Amino acid sequence: MKKMICFVLVLALALSLAACGGSGTRMTMGTGGTSGTYYAFGGVLGQYIMNNADINVTVVSTDGSKANIQGIDAGNYQLGTVQSDVMAYAWEGTRSFENDGKVDSFRVVAGLYAESVQLITMDPAIKSVADLKGKNVSIGAPGSGVFFNAIDVLGAAGLTEADIKPQYMSFADSTDGLKDGKIDAAFIVAGAPTPAITELCTTNDAYLVPIDGDIAAKLMNDCPFYTAYTIPAGTYEGQTEDVQTVTVKATMIVSADASEDDVYALTAAIFDNIAAITTEHGKGAELSIENATSGMTAPFHAGAAKYFAEKGVTVETE
Repeated sequence: MKKMICFVLVLALALSLAACGGSGTRMTMGTGGTSGTYYAFGGVLGQYIMNNADINVTVVSTDGSKANIQGIDAGNYQLGTVQSDVMAYAWEGTRSFENDGKVDSFRVVAGLYAESVQLITMDPAIKSVADLKGKNVSIGAPGSGVFFNAIDVLGAAGLTEADIKPQYMSFADSTDGLKDGKIDAAFIVAGAPTPAITELCTTNDAYLVPIDGDIAAKLMNDCPFYTAYTIPAGTYEGQTEDVQTVTVKATMIVSADASEDDVYALTAAIFDNIAAITTEHGKGAELSIENATSGMTAPFHAGAAKYFAEKGVTVETE
């Protein structure tokens, strides 16, 4: 009888673990700060993967794109959300990965949503990127994704870091600096609406400066991970017209060692449930097969490629 009771308890425990995804593969997903979109949206995607792909996903807060790539390389994470441009730097061993060297231990799952390059100011004299010359401008932490985005935009406008008075601030420090008059403008790269900008525009007379025309064209020609993007009127308080800018793409990556079956299943878990995901997080509205497969500068995982092939789209693998 004791053996029978023991067997029943063990069976019950096994069934319990299976019900919560415990019998499947385990993956840790690196995201971003707890107040950011990476963490919140990553939590939603992780839940859909667990519920539909028999993969137990643990979503963790990290320092963002570079940390997630390094975490996958070290074997600490198996999934991660990254900016497409930082992903390109890692794959090529350039810019923020120049000292670390090329990292090729990851593969692309899919592009997720646009991370707009937003140039925000409260100075009515700043109407274009060219007007930043001689101004105090926040361009993100040295070596960060935002920093290189800002340098790219300035370069496309014929400016260098030496032509401005650079300030190396976080999003929160940038908006505080604008309020206090310590800076004249700030580059913020994130999905719009961005909470820091929403708060600033709600309480102050701030506005977005367009990044368009020849500047955008040169940027996209020189760096293929940039694409044109429209921030719709009404996204922020006082924004009465559409604002044209450029964007990089929030992208999900996975360890190159992950099995084809697991990556196929997790890709399907996301893209077969777009409508449901959208009800839980607004960025779900940007999920699409076209968005998922365009603008990538690193190869896709074979499992993701298999899913997209079934939808009629061929992507590059290695």
